[in-house]
Amino acid sequence: MPVVIANDTKVENGIAFKLTAAEYKKGDIQKLIGRIEKQWKSIYPEEPFEYSFLGDSIARLYESDQQTQWLMKTATLITIFISCMGLFGLAMFNTERRTKEIGIRKVLGASVPNILYMLSREITVLIAVSLIVASPIAWFFMQKWLQSFAYRTNLNLWVFILAGGGALLIALVTVSYQVIRSATANPVNSLRSE
Repeated sequence: MPVVIANDTKVENGIAFKLTAAEYKKGDIQKLIGRIEKQWKSIYPEEPFEYSFLGDSIARLYESDQQTQWLMKTATLITIFISCMGLFGLAMFNTERRTKEIGIRKVLGASVPNILYMLSREITVLIAVSLIVASPIAWFFMQKWLQSFAYRTNLNLWVFILAGGGALLIALVTVSYQVIRSATANPVNSLRSE
């Protein structure tokens, strides 16, 4: 659509100044504002002198985004902690349930890496399935959220791959203690009741 940009003196309510880097030296800003206020009062004695910095105005525009960022970080940390506790419980349950199987495999010659692979495979598959389900949902909601910005970035595949790798690493570190303990346990102790 055609547009006209005009200077209407009836609706003017402010003046914008650009300060140079030299004027930003410590203490110079307040002196400069004092001089501007003095000139303002000489030109517009009946109007109050009010000022603000563009950086502060822009920061106020993003306050809600910063609060959302803090909430998201906190919720993410809580979610990761709860997930890690659940994974640790799942690993404990799985290794306790398969204690005799692990003992028999060790007696028949299975190495510790083989047992680690066997016990970690289930958790890896669960995480892979959850990533396959969660990634399109996350992409959809991130696209919707990014539409609210004038300047936005594109979502790349590497972001989801990195997040998936991080989730897998956190999960494997979480269950590694229990899995290694079960894989290195003496098979005699687990088969004693047989």
